[in-house]
Amino acid sequence: MKYFLHDTSAFDDEKVSELFIKFGYEGLGLFYTILEKLGKQEKPVKTLVLKHQLKVGKKLEKCWKFMESIGIISSNNGETFNKQLLNFSEKYQIKKEKTREKVSQWRKNQEEIENVTDYVPICNAPKVNKSKVKENKVNNKELPEKNSGFPPKSPKIPIKKDVDFIDEIIQLFKISYEQEFLSDYEIVNRGKERAAAGSILKIYKQKYPNSTSLEVKDGLDAYFKMVVKINDKFYRNSMSLSMLNSQFNQINNIIKNGGSNRKCSDADIVKLAAEKFGISDGD
Repeated sequence: MKYFLHDTSAFDDEKVSELFIKFGYEGLGLFYTILEKLGKQEKPVKTLVLKHQLKVGKKLEKCWKFMESIGIISSNNGETFNKQLLNFSEKYQIKKEKTREKVSQWRKNQEEIENVTDYVPICNAPKVNKSKVKENKVNNKELPEKNSGFPPKSPKIPIKKDVDFIDEIIQLFKISYEQEFLSDYEIVNRGKERAAAGSILKIYKQKYPNSTSLEVKDGLDAYFKMVVKINDKFYRNSMSLSMLNSQFNQINNIIKNGGSNRKCSDADIVKLAAEKFGISDGD
């Protein structure tokens, strides 16, 4: 796990207070370092190995035994674990799997939509003979505007509107956010969210006016994956589409300077985002 839950009221816990009274900050430091090691492994760790890593000597051994006696850590069959952390780890794995399934299903749906709907190419309007025009006037049927430059609407090939496309951009950001933070991305103000997505989409279209809908989505998807991985604490704590839109240049500078979590991101995605959204080192 990248992190584990730590309540702000943890110090008020009776057992943690006992540990502090008896061993002070040294005891608390050992306890939370043990939790970090267990959280990273997501399973019980061999006690001998853990004590060696934490350099537990005679003094800290007393602290270790005390923590076992009050039940904030447990040792069994040569392994050490924390019951609450194990429970959180199980929930973490379930959440992770559900997010993976959600992303997989969304991508599958997007592929199906892409096969049916795409931007309608611009071409000359088809010619309409005079008898047909006369018949349509009698029946009060709507005709395509003269010299509009667009073909008549067809129910079999719906035109993809920017309104619907903006919703897809929001969904791309939502998925990247939930994959990184393992928590739901709540849209509090939909109008504000759509305005931010539309602004970012406009910037992309201005830079790459000839991009297809699929290329736009691929480029923004890769870009969002980099944005949610930046190391800056302020941006991680307040990450949203609206914040990205208002802090666009600052966030791009952080990514340019290596502020994205490269270790956790796919190298191909990083390269694609840099090329697609104009944030390569050479810019």
